[in-house]
Amino acid sequence: MTLRLTSFLCFLTYVVQAGSLTDWPKYWILFKDKDQTTSPALSPASIARRQAQNLSLDDTDRPVSAEYIALLQRQGVTSINKSRWLNAVSARLSAEQYAKVATLPCVAGIQTIDPAIIITSIGDQNGKIKPHMAPVMTQIQASDFAQAGLTGRFVTVGVIDAGFFGADSANALKHVFARDGVKRVRDYVNEKKTRSDLFRTLETTSDFHGTEVLAAIAGDDPTEKMQYGLATDATFYLARTDQGNREYRGEEDNWVAAMEWMDSLGVRLINTSLGYAKGMSNPKENYEPSQMDGHTSLISRAAQIAADKKGILIIVSAGNEGDDRSWRIISTPADAQGVLAIGATNSRLWNRIGYSSIGPESLPYLKPNVSCFSLYGTSLSAPVITGFAACIMQANPKLTNKEVMAIIEKSSHLYPYGNNYVGYGVPQASRAITLLRNQPLATTARQIKASGKAFVVPVSTDESVVSVFHKKDATHVLQQEATKVSNGKVTLRRSSGETQTTIDLKKEVIEVVWE
Repeated sequence: MTLRLTSFLCFLTYVVQAGSLTDWPKYWILFKDKDQTTSPALSPASIARRQAQNLSLDDTDRPVSAEYIALLQRQGVTSINKSRWLNAVSARLSAEQYAKVATLPCVAGIQTIDPAIIITSIGDQNGKIKPHMAPVMTQIQASDFAQAGLTGRFVTVGVIDAGFFGADSANALKHVFARDGVKRVRDYVNEKKTRSDLFRTLETTSDFHGTEVLAAIAGDDPTEKMQYGLATDATFYLARTDQGNREYRGEEDNWVAAMEWMDSLGVRLINTSLGYAKGMSNPKENYEPSQMDGHTSLISRAAQIAADKKGILIIVSAGNEGDDRSWRIISTPADAQGVLAIGATNSRLWNRIGYSSIGPESLPYLKPNVSCFSLYGTSLSAPVITGFAACIMQANPKLTNKEVMAIIEKSSHLYPYGNNYVGYGVPQASRAITLLRNQPLATTARQIKASGKAFVVPVSTDESVVSVFHKKDATHVLQQEATKVSNGKVTLRRSSGETQTTIDLKKEVIEVVWE
């Protein structure tokens, strides 16, 4: 972008005074109001999507005031990203600039942007996707969707991630590119990059991450006879919003900008296998676990706006901090009520795999929402459920984002007895299809009463070992354990403070209420 001479001279002045611009902290500058004479910056497809869902256009669709942006420029401040949803711009500020901007009458506030984003990267470096995703296809009953002809066709999917290196040459994704299934790409880290650069230029090993996520949504490798994702016929819009090493990376403002770009194009379903937690260069600016409340972080507020006002279904990885005793809980924006947060299970018992983040007990709603198998991180369980959602949206395009979310939850194997370890459990395609047909689900859940310190429950299962969740209340887990089935019975031993226990038989769930 070409700067005006006056802004450029101001820029040089501040560089001399405060060092390199890139060393300055990045902030959100939030404005008080908008220019009501401007029109919403939306495509016809986006406006049609809103009308179809009976969602009206509002002030969050108007652009940020050009007058306010010009005012910042006169202060030597160049905006990086603009958010019409948050009515804000992001910018790097020196201490002197911060003090001046904070006093401007149009500024409602300034907030630090957390540069730390936690992801999981698992791929090899030759563009070939490893086959470890295959077991989840059996777990979620992928063949039932295939038999119903549901492959995500006519559904647009946005993927916001760290990089898509080798996506156009990966065996599992060749079918997507052969039919021109990736319509547009955008690099918010380096806007000078072309579409070819995004797929062919490797800056860090994290640039494989988005490729692996895309394969978990739509991957299918006929040479290995291996299906990796459910939405093999969906249409994709890709955005790279982060750069860095394997674990810590970010740019929260890029994420919001990518969300708004996809909304303007009419995208209804977005996968983001990224989450903000901690890792700030200045530890005083880290998020605290208590701030994972669905409304403290601006990224969660933006996600909630997308869910409530834009009709977008956002599917987010819950986080990989389950083994981190200093954190343990989900990251943001998985904490937003309106998003579908996905945890990870192990492959045998379908209970929480150790690294998968749990839901904070302080939340008045359930997180994670659902879970499925992933050996290497919730970054790859979330895209599996994104493919699941695409199949539902193909079957009934008139469903709202919240209706799709409800079907996914109700199709899960523990429903209605969810918990903050795995949510409602693993979504089942057969149950989702039944719900799409408005047919009654088979009864797979029952509740029984128990008393004393131990209780024997007769069960009908072919499993020799089942998962048991000991809970302090209806949703919050004290501990999970693997329990043997002996002569068709499960013996429960009540823990201190335990009021309810969930016995997970996969095909049936039994909720024990202690008296």
